[in-house]
Amino acid sequence: MQDDIREITASHDERESGWLIPSIRKAHERSETFGLNASTRPDYDVLTRGDLLLKLEQNRVLCAHATPVMETLREQIVNTQSMIVLTDAQGLILHSTGDDDFLARAEKVALRAGANWAEERQGTNAIGTAIAERSPTVVHGDQHYLAANRFLTCSSVPILDPYGDLIGVLDVTGDHRSYHRHTMALARMSVQMIENHLFSSTFQGMLQIAFHGRPEFLGTLMEGIMAFTCDGRFLSANRSAQFQFGLPLSALRAHTLSSLFGLTSAQLIERSHLNRMSHIPLDLNNGTVVCARVRLNRAPIGEGAAASSVVSRSAPRAPAVIDTSSKLASLDTGDPKVAAVIGKVRKVIGKDIPILITGETGTGKELLAQAIHGDSPRRAGPFVAVNCASIPENLIESELFGYEEGAFTGARRKGAAGKLLQANGGTLFLDEIGDMPYPLQVRLLRVLQERVVDPLGSSKSIPVDVAIICATHRNLREMIEQNRFREDLYYRLNGLVVKLPPLRERTDLAAVITKMLRAVSADEACGMRLSIDDEVMALFEHYAWPGNFRQLCNLLRTAAAMVDDDGCIRREHLPEDFFDEPRTRVQSPSEACISSTFASGRLQEVTASVIAAALARHRGNVSAAARALGVSRNTIYRKMPACSAMEQ
Repeated sequence: MQDDIREITASHDERESGWLIPSIRKAHERSETFGLNASTRPDYDVLTRGDLLLKLEQNRVLCAHATPVMETLREQIVNTQSMIVLTDAQGLILHSTGDDDFLARAEKVALRAGANWAEERQGTNAIGTAIAERSPTVVHGDQHYLAANRFLTCSSVPILDPYGDLIGVLDVTGDHRSYHRHTMALARMSVQMIENHLFSSTFQGMLQIAFHGRPEFLGTLMEGIMAFTCDGRFLSANRSAQFQFGLPLSALRAHTLSSLFGLTSAQLIERSHLNRMSHIPLDLNNGTVVCARVRLNRAPIGEGAAASSVVSRSAPRAPAVIDTSSKLASLDTGDPKVAAVIGKVRKVIGKDIPILITGETGTGKELLAQAIHGDSPRRAGPFVAVNCASIPENLIESELFGYEEGAFTGARRKGAAGKLLQANGGTLFLDEIGDMPYPLQVRLLRVLQERVVDPLGSSKSIPVDVAIICATHRNLREMIEQNRFREDLYYRLNGLVVKLPPLRERTDLAAVITKMLRAVSADEACGMRLSIDDEVMALFEHYAWPGNFRQLCNLLRTAAAMVDDDGCIRREHLPEDFFDEPRTRVQSPSEACISSTFASGRLQEVTASVIAAALARHRGNVSAAARALGVSRNTIYRKMPACSAMEQ
């Protein structure tokens, strides 16, 4: 009791006695100026649900990038009497996760979403002090200003946006008796991961240079990343890049690509294209030689960050980056069948109605699922995708439901959270649900009905709050008749069933190709924009596309690597296997009637024209023309009479 009283009534002189490091002493002094004292009852000022939802919306991009990292960090500190907290720039808790028993204790000091941990409310604490000092901060036990918080040890790291502005804090809090020094290192690495994700997402489509003095560190958290416009104007640099140059962001803003690396953007891109190695050497202006990769960060359709965070430095910015654009609207490129699917989906979003997406492989089922999540009230939570067909049958149970330590041979020490728990608060996308093993379908049905998860080897059921979206290219009704899919699970999943049309049936092919070309093209400022030759577009429009979007995207990427300086994709730029087994799409009766009249003559005319042009480019060299067109010399010889007739 006397010890407790001594804690509560600790005098200013005792705090000045030397056990406080300078930054904590300054924080205590600030706490006094706020009118607080050690025995003050904490004022957490917990937001109402409505106000919290507004804050989550305002910080949606931060949450989208941070929550997956938090779940990974949670696996590393599980069973350590700890929790992980994400706050905004003012110290308001947006999301928390951790060990259940410690969470219950933490609730008593309002370490939960909606509580405010700014210094003026809580006195010296890691979250508030990290914000005030703009630096990583550990506040251990008695170093907390308020006695009510002294059973905690907290390690907090500020999160900076790509322009160096504070947007939040990641905190790991635990019982002060079980504090580990490596906790701060884990928190700092996690923040570095969040910041790098935000950086790459923000400057998507811009010229990015990733570099490090040692090639093995490329692609890791340690790589420096810089972003420039394609004419070489500096945009920003991550913390590692600032460290390698020995310059803060404010000083780097006075530089250009040329002054930092001694190259123009055109020279850099040319060197990157010419050098087929995994990296190129670059000289920094401080004399250091580094290994670098040059990228334009053009994410293919359906890939990329959970939420876009492109921001303009010339326009005023809010503390948090907000993207209010509709993800579903971006999928509507003019096809009436797709528009009908989007219309149906919009009516059930947020109403706890499961969605089952059907369609051939490659028709964009995961892309639609991501858009549904992005437009839903859960968009601030994680989106976790699981392909049931790609996970070995003996591992899918542990992947989905998680496991405790020692649950099976080879199990990770301290166990692991399954995909269902990783998706807690967000959306779980089960792709190829028809390939889920029959016994596991029973367990999934229980999760959907009871909203609890039982990890392997655990006797404890864990509540889970997830929205489920499933997809399959199989006929589940036929599988039910064959006793390969549970009927009760089917009717639990098919609240709304929508079918995506295959690419060959879509009427918006030209718009889809235009959108894909933007994704694989260099930025417009780089002087190259891809286009499609009329003959190639005619081929595309009459092709069956058995691989749908996946096939089209890969084909365009290959062709983009082959184009000439004008950026126009022609027949000779297409991969040879595209012509190996021509597959003509199914035509409507009216199209078939028209085609039967004109197709034969038109095809001969186009073929002869292409061969004549190729021969002209190669000065009559048949072998060279055949190689360029991807056909045999005999084909050229057979068609040459037609070419001569055209010339006459």
